[in-house]
Amino acid sequence: MYNFCTLFDTHYFSRGLALYYSLEEHCSDFHLYIFAFNDKAYNTLLKLNLSKATIISLKEFEDEELLKVKPSRNIAEYCWTSTSSTILYVLEKFRVESCTYLDADLYFYSSPKPLFDELGENSIFLTEHRYSPQYNKEVKSGKYCVQFVTFKNDERGLKALKWWRERCLEWCYARYEDGKFGDQLYLDDWTERFDGVHVMKHPGGGLAAWNVQQYSFIKVRNTIVGTELATGKKFDVIFYHFHYLKFFTNGRIELGRRVLSDNAKNIFYKLYIKKLDEIKNKINKIDNSFDPHGTSEEPINWKTPLLFVYRKLTNGYNLYNKTEFMKD
Repeated sequence: MYNFCTLFDTHYFSRGLALYYSLEEHCSDFHLYIFAFNDKAYNTLLKLNLSKATIISLKEFEDEELLKVKPSRNIAEYCWTSTSSTILYVLEKFRVESCTYLDADLYFYSSPKPLFDELGENSIFLTEHRYSPQYNKEVKSGKYCVQFVTFKNDERGLKALKWWRERCLEWCYARYEDGKFGDQLYLDDWTERFDGVHVMKHPGGGLAAWNVQQYSFIKVRNTIVGTELATGKKFDVIFYHFHYLKFFTNGRIELGRRVLSDNAKNIFYKLYIKKLDEIKNKINKIDNSFDPHGTSEEPINWKTPLLFVYRKLTNGYNLYNKTEFMKD
């Protein structure tokens, strides 16, 4: 069995459920430990009776050390601070052989088995950003992305995981400072610092707006097949990371601030947004007191007109009227 964990609150609710349902579709033997980061998310998740999930409240999860640093972190920073602790909680409380943390805005298109086959006898699994050259932010955001990271419940895995948790408790903020950024830059030297570390090789894992420019995609029956443009190498897509997808109250959506081809928008984004809307409708029938998309007002500041013109000229401003965008 593959054991996963994730964390989200009501603002990411539809994304977190989409992750669960995508695993349910493509991974026959799994369990997802969901850390509900507010009471509304916890109570609503319990009502869904997800057969392959365990729902964990903040009250159950938070320990003295997390609570001590919580007031000094904003919501995003506290989530980043908590990531390593969620993995450790699952390993220690449920005594599973391994646990893989997943960002809530991942979506699976095929089984993760090839990734775990890669891991083999190693104890720690990391995912590179694999930035497209024009979007390389490795210096400030890190070589590795905390989106899919595995630790085995063994000496090597626990050593690295506990070290990471200690560092995140000490410092975990949404800014670059002294070679640190959030929870992510701590991973950069792990292939030298720790034993048993494997870096994902399969190009079908870790696809995202910052690297998708390197590939083209086609749908073949129930599988999405990618082709690496530089080599012609073909691969099955395993998961895509929908980082920075935002919903606004004026009916607009933002797909992120990197150039996306029509191919990527049609293959990934349109179908994902449709799935999120289906989930939203389902949740609203259970509890309509919150928005599962975390819809917010579109930010406006003095830079916005200049940014808009620049991104329109460079085809890099993915801001759309959602109704228009979703048309065939």
